Amino acid sequence: MRTPSRGLFAALALTPLLTGCFVSDSGSATNGEGASGGRLRVALAVPPVQALSPYSNDATVLSKLSVAEGLIALGKDGAAAPALAKSWTQKNATTWAFELRKATFQDGTEVTAETVVGALDQAGKAEPKPRVLSDVTLTAKAEDADTVTITTKVADPVLPLRLASPALGILAPKAYAKDGTVSPVGTGTGPFEITKLTGKSKAALDRFDGYWGGKAKAPGVDVTWIADGTARAGALRGGDVDIAEWIPTAQAKLLDKDTRHEVPSVRTDSLVLNTGSGLFTDAALRAAAREAVDGGALVDSVFGGYADPAQGLFGPAVSWAADDRVEVTGRAEAATTAQVESKTKGRTLRLATYTNRAELPEAATVLQQQLEKAGFTVKQDVREYTQMEADLLKGEYDALVFSRVTLLDTGDAVAYLASDYTGDGVYNIAGLKDSKVDQAIKSAAGEDDTERRQQKIMRAEAEILRTDAVVPLVHEKVVQGIATDVEGVLLDPRERSLVDVDTRVK
Repeated sequence: MRTPSRGLFAALALTPLLTGCFVSDSGSATNGEGASGGRLRVALAVPPVQALSPYSNDATVLSKLSVAEGLIALGKDGAAAPALAKSWTQKNATTWAFELRKATFQDGTEVTAETVVGALDQAGKAEPKPRVLSDVTLTAKAEDADTVTITTKVADPVLPLRLASPALGILAPKAYAKDGTVSPVGTGTGPFEITKLTGKSKAALDRFDGYWGGKAKAPGVDVTWIADGTARAGALRGGDVDIAEWIPTAQAKLLDKDTRHEVPSVRTDSLVLNTGSGLFTDAALRAAAREAVDGGALVDSVFGGYADPAQGLFGPAVSWAADDRVEVTGRAEAATTAQVESKTKGRTLRLATYTNRAELPEAATVLQQQLEKAGFTVKQDVREYTQMEADLLKGEYDALVFSRVTLLDTGDAVAYLASDYTGDGVYNIAGLKDSKVDQAIKSAAGEDDTERRQQKIMRAEAEILRTDAVVPLVHEKVVQGIATDVEGVLLDPRERSLVDVDTRVK
């Protein structure tokens, strides 16, 4: 890969330095559970939404379990790193060339420029569009058997980071059905191959011995989805699983300290207000809700200290955010309690959250009390996330207690802002349509200088917060549970990685 220009170097270094970096955990063997070299048993929190399609939230599962890969990976420092592309070159402001390594799909076919182009074309045509493509259109072309050229309509300084999104994983041609469905079963390129998917409850993965990066140390992975956090923690304590993600904070201290691993996270929990329909089309009511809720009250009472009070959309794990934060001005004046009662008379605030993160229902109850004190009449709807995602995107609720990994999709904050808060963003649960917000995000997207891009991201944050479409509550610290006879688990602040070639039962 040629030495990048100053602008390109800046773009590839945009992901923040993360407190308590992405590391590989190496436990010490203290029990006989799982023979040496045995299959890994993993408990995940959020059941599949669309049979592990990369064009849904399921994409992260394919990344966590090392099933599928994109052209680019995110390195431990958050910079773009080679994956299926061994090198790349920026030809001009809108055109990049990627040289492919020799690799094989799990169905035995070769990875070629044509198959890569086909996979990227499928992502571009997907409905709904993957979040990472909210603000860009990619045109891919095979220059020869091993070279793919990708062109964007406008300059995209972070294109390599964008291609690291789990949603842009490259699958074998047979993965893509004519009806638009996509199956990663036996079609990825990673060290583990999905051999069986049992509804929304279980999956079996076997080691893929043809992996270009070498054979995995574990012969396979057995995955169980356990939406209830207490049950996940119990499965780890009982020796039924080797790895349990997202241990509820109430359960964390019940784990043996050698199995409890705290990870600084780029996850922010917020109250998202529906600006498109319902009560919160009224800016004065949004402002009243913002003034009513106190995320700081949740830190100890709900999160047991495994969180920090929110300072904005980006927390302390995003090292540059605090220095560049912009004062929020121009907010609407909040309705008084009497005005809230008058404006909402006979109407109920529909407050939603989901059970996959155990703290959220408890947080919703605290927020309900705070909102009712401000004059709102509140009714909760609490379900498992996959049962409510479609309704959330259709605007069926007034407010949502939501936990979001802000740097999940690309490692670059602009992609998150574009998908969640622009008028045509594909994950715009708030239904926000604000020209000043759109312009601020667009300005940040076109900036290739690191410092200026970060400054523009924080200006965009201030514009978003001005609208009161989202009220940040806390910045979480994630707890992962790992048995003491397991080593090589990836403790990732972005929550994109968990198991790889080096993860094994000793």
